[in-house]
Amino acid sequence: MDVTLRAAYPKALATLRRVCGELQQAEDLLQDAIERALTSWPRDGEPDDAVAWLVTVGRRRWIDLQRRQALHRDYQLAQVDDTVNASGPECFDRSRINDDLLRLIFTCCHPALSRSAQVALTLRVIAGLSVAEIAAAFLVDPRTLEQRITRAKRKIAAAKIPYRIPADSELPERIDAVACVIYLIFNEGYSNGNGEQPLRVDLCEEAIRLARQLHHLFGKHPEIDGLLALLLLQHARADARTGSDGELITLEKQDRSRWNLPLIAEAKVLVEQALQRGQPGPYQVQAAIAALHCDADHAERTDWAQIADLYAILGRMQANPVVTINRAVALLKCGERAQALSLLDGLRAQTNLDQYLPYHVARGAALAQLEQRAEALLAYQRARELARNAAIIRHLSGTIAELEN
Repeated sequence: MDVTLRAAYPKALATLRRVCGELQQAEDLLQDAIERALTSWPRDGEPDDAVAWLVTVGRRRWIDLQRRQALHRDYQLAQVDDTVNASGPECFDRSRINDDLLRLIFTCCHPALSRSAQVALTLRVIAGLSVAEIAAAFLVDPRTLEQRITRAKRKIAAAKIPYRIPADSELPERIDAVACVIYLIFNEGYSNGNGEQPLRVDLCEEAIRLARQLHHLFGKHPEIDGLLALLLLQHARADARTGSDGELITLEKQDRSRWNLPLIAEAKVLVEQALQRGQPGPYQVQAAIAALHCDADHAERTDWAQIADLYAILGRMQANPVVTINRAVALLKCGERAQALSLLDGLRAQTNLDQYLPYHVARGAALAQLEQRAEALLAYQRARELARNAAIIRHLSGTIAELEN
């Protein structure tokens, strides 16, 4: 039931935002509906359409509140939505859900908000990520992030930011934030921070659906092409990332015959189209890196040298510790162990990285290859302390056990 509610949350919230006109009120209405679901679903069974059920319950609650508070006349209520008086979920209009969700993303990514607030708010509202999960992704203090989200909600309400997909003239100042949000939603699904499974397919597929919709609305944009290609290439490997027992399988050990070849082919066309426009950007570079992984029919044939070069290019476009860590991993695969460790040690002054699991995994790998087993163990143990996903904890425990033997 928790999985169903989490998957339905963003779409139900987006539609309730259209119904009631305010984000905070929509969240309150949806919370009421979820509380009803937790009571009635175990007794009556889960509905066939969880989104419709939640929206119907939330909408009825909104109408009841409006009538009770006498804030609107009956004829105004009837104009809010043509299904507002529907008797049940079967009357629910699903055709508008996708537009609702994209509208809500663009609302949260309005240029009146700071870039960090745009992305943090959208991840909280659309992906349903916790403040702690978002803070970990941005390497910031959770309290600081909570304040950003609260201020962003207040600004949307005070400024009466419109709930719509912007015109073409408004697109440039929002598209980067929207693309970033979709990318981070996918990443959260691809490297599921919590739970038993290594990935959340529902979040990955939702991000791809949003990227496809963005591509359909604003085609011939090289970075949107690059974003969609990147997500498709990453998701093409999803079936091979877990074993039959739910264990995490790292890239070099994956059965590549299980990769989704049609998705890879579609993505490569998008990469080529994007690069031909001569406007390189971070998503195109990341898509090119993912394509190189997919080109190799065996792990040992991966062109790690070119991947390291592409990460260097990406670092000049988008300098941040995550890119540096990925470049260090690529250098390590090329046999440049000392250089890889030097890059990672150069990041140690950034104290927030102590809370970043991939940093410790990369550093542990570099130290292990340099035969510095004691330090490598400390790095992997720190990574395991930070891990919240059961499959990742088991994987790290196996690595630690190998080093200890």
